[in-house]
Amino acid sequence: MTLIARESSVAPLKVTSQPLITDVRLVDLIPDVADATVWSTVDASTGLDEGLVGWGRAAVIKPPAGPARFADGMRALGDVAATATIDDTVDARGSGLVAFGSFTFDDDAAGSVMIVPQVIVGRRDGTTWLTEVTPVDGSGVRPLQPVTDTKQRTARPVDTDRPRYAGATRSDVQWLEAVAAAIDRIRQGDVDKVVLARDLAVWSRTPFDPNVLARRLQRHFPSCHTFVVDGLVGATPELLVGKFSNRVTSRVLAGTIGRDHDPRSDDELAAHLMASDKDRREHALAVDSVRDVLSARCRDLAHDGSPTVLKLENVQHLATWFEGTLDAVTDVLSLAAALHPTAAVGGTPRQAALALLRDLEGIDRGRYAAPVGWTDASGDGEWGIALRCAELAGTRARLFAGVGIVEGSLPEAELAETRLKLLAMQAVLGESADLGR
Repeated sequence: MTLIARESSVAPLKVTSQPLITDVRLVDLIPDVADATVWSTVDASTGLDEGLVGWGRAAVIKPPAGPARFADGMRALGDVAATATIDDTVDARGSGLVAFGSFTFDDDAAGSVMIVPQVIVGRRDGTTWLTEVTPVDGSGVRPLQPVTDTKQRTARPVDTDRPRYAGATRSDVQWLEAVAAAIDRIRQGDVDKVVLARDLAVWSRTPFDPNVLARRLQRHFPSCHTFVVDGLVGATPELLVGKFSNRVTSRVLAGTIGRDHDPRSDDELAAHLMASDKDRREHALAVDSVRDVLSARCRDLAHDGSPTVLKLENVQHLATWFEGTLDAVTDVLSLAAALHPTAAVGGTPRQAALALLRDLEGIDRGRYAAPVGWTDASGDGEWGIALRCAELAGTRARLFAGVGIVEGSLPEAELAETRLKLLAMQAVLGESADLGR
């Protein structure tokens, strides 16, 4: 396990959380820095975002590759907390010592990371707070403060270039052949479902700004969780697991159809999705994979008897919400480790589907479709699945989209669905007004 401390920060740490009076959105409070972290969603009743944003790096945890990377990350955060002095007068979900994190999809892939920012601004249930993380001895540079005058940011000229698309790792024909091969294996009874993803390379003459992209994503997808962690930027509608005290929640998505500008046509598309045997079967497999894990850990677990339709800016999904009470003390990363990957992003049966995925997909997923979110030192937190996202590297980026393949899937239709999903990130990269509707 590797714990890397920022040069200006020496363990042990002092963590101070105190109320902050502001009616500015969290994503608009981030100063002009390159190391911001974000986990937020918009409260429809107030129009403000809730969650956490941070910047600066008081500590960086890089768990080694392997199935124990989640436990290693949680253990390392516990080591930080054990030597920290914490003064938390807010006592809210997300105040005090917290770490943002993003894990790799594959067990054997390096690249998982957890970050304790120097400054964190949080908001939940109408309460906003500021957390500062500094060395106990007072050494180091004082962290940057939130930007309270957002006009300063919008008034600055921004020199940006348009996104330029460099193609995918696999051609459309190669990917269609992979889907056809997966359908054959499903017909042979090898798996019930496998999720195949595509990537899309993008470049620009100027670096991509994750803070700008986060604000755009939140504007287009307010009901999703916008996230930024170490170059991974996106807006996910899927909550893998949330845990506070002994209560646990999860939202499962599987089954997708497009949107239409005309409300009547849009509702007809939703009705078609609800009536689709193929999409209902795909969704049921994803629901089963979550229920099997959570029911073994909860003394009561409730979920929707029938899926509902979740309408996003560019697509509609079948959705099922879970809520339960844990029957033993555990931390949120242990739950994420047990759930990942669900049938919504891997397939089922899990091991057979993952083996088939590796045979057919032909790309390195990196941190796509893996847990992304935050946890505190007590093990509470929220972790989504990194969907509708891009991995940024200066002037380069890679976008991702995946689809669930089941019996009855059609390769051309699945290719069209990936294109529809890719439009979400393509639109915010180019600030397009058309998100595929």
